[in-house]
Amino acid sequence: MAERAAAGAAPGLALRPADWLQLALLWLGGFSLRVTLLAVPPVIPQIHRQLGLDEKGVSILTGLPILLLAAAAVPGAALIARVGPRRALVTGLVAIAAGSALRGLGPGLQLLFAATLLMGVGVAVSQPAFPTLTREWFPRRVALATAAYANGLLVGETVPASLTGPLVLPALRDSWPLTFLFWSLPVALTAILVALLTRQATPDPALPRRWWPDFRSPRLWLLGTVMGCASAAYFGANTFLPDFVRATGRPELKDASLTAINICQLPASILVLTVARRLVGQRWPFLVAGGLIAAGSALLALTPGVWVVAAAGVIGFGAALTLVLTLALPPLLAGAGDVARFSAGVFLIMYGCSFAGPLLGGAAWDATGSAVTPFLTLAAIGVLMSGLSLSLPVLRGTS
Repeated sequence: MAERAAAGAAPGLALRPADWLQLALLWLGGFSLRVTLLAVPPVIPQIHRQLGLDEKGVSILTGLPILLLAAAAVPGAALIARVGPRRALVTGLVAIAAGSALRGLGPGLQLLFAATLLMGVGVAVSQPAFPTLTREWFPRRVALATAAYANGLLVGETVPASLTGPLVLPALRDSWPLTFLFWSLPVALTAILVALLTRQATPDPALPRRWWPDFRSPRLWLLGTVMGCASAAYFGANTFLPDFVRATGRPELKDASLTAINICQLPASILVLTVARRLVGQRWPFLVAGGLIAAGSALLALTPGVWVVAAAGVIGFGAALTLVLTLALPPLLAGAGDVARFSAGVFLIMYGCSFAGPLLGGAAWDATGSAVTPFLTLAAIGVLMSGLSLSLPVLRGTS
C-alpha cells in the first residue's frame, strides 16, 4: 500500500514539454466531460416552460446522463481493456460532442432525451480512461496529473453555469437548443487534439486485461458511496436551484447562485494541488467536506434570499474537495492493470447515487409542494457522507 501511494510523489522531477502537453490534454479532457452536462441548469426555466416538464421530468433530464455514467462505466472499462484508454477517450469525446450538438437541432422532447442519452454514454465511456491515463502518462506524478484533470472538470462545470445565462443565451436569441450546440464545439476540438497529438501506448503483455470490477471489495463500495454523496449534492443543487429561487420569489438570484456553486469549486482543486501531501489519502478532509455540504444545504433551505448564493458556494466547495481527493485514489489503491476496472466500479456506484439523490429530492418536492425539501434531503446526504468517511483507508506518502 505504501509503495503504491508513493507513486504519487515525485519531488524534484522537472516537467518536459511533452509532459506539459499531456497535462493540458488531461485538463481539456476533464473540461469536456462536464461542459455539456452543466449547460442544462441555466436553461431549465426555458425548457420547463417550453416543454411543460414537471420537477421529476426536469430531474430525469439532468439526471439521465448521470444514470448513464453509472450504467456505462463498466462497458467503458471493457472498451479500455480492448482498445486502450487513449482510443476509448477519443471515442467518448466524439459521442459527447455529437450528442450535445444533436440536442441543438430543435426543441423536441424525444430528440432532447435521445441526444442526452448519446451524450451520457460518451461521458461514461470517457471517464474511466482518465485514472488509467494519469498513471500511464505520469506514473510518478499521479496526484499532479489528477489535479490537472480534476481542475478541468471543475472549470467545465463553472464556465457554462456562469456564462450561459448572462452571455451565451442572450447572444443566441434565448434559444436553449443553440446553447447546447455552442457548448459541443470545445468537446469536438478536444477530441481532435487528443487524436492528433498523442500516441497509442504499447500494452504490457504481463499485465492482466481484466475489466469487470470486483464488487466484493468493501473499499470499492465505500469509496463509490462517499463520492456519490458529494456528487448527488452537487448535481442536486444545480438541478433545483433555478426553480428554488423562482419559487421563493428571488428569480434574479439564479445566475449568481449557479455561478457560486460552480466557481467555489476552483479553490478546492487549487488547495489539493498545492498541499496534496497533507490531503490525499487522509480521512479528515472528507469529514470537513461532508459537514460543509450538510451545512450549506441546510442554510440554503432555511434562509432563502441573498444567503442562497453563499450557501450554494459552500456546497460547491465541499463537493469539489471530495471529488478531487477521491479521483486521486484509484490509481494509488489499484494495481497497474486494475485501475480502469476499479475506477469503473467506483464510478458506477458514485453516479448511481448521483442519480438517485436528485430524483428523491424532486419527488419530495412534487409530493410536498415545498421548495425546501430537496435541500433538506441534500443536507441529510452530507451527514451520511461524513459518517461513511470515518471508514476510509488512510494512505501514507502521497503527494
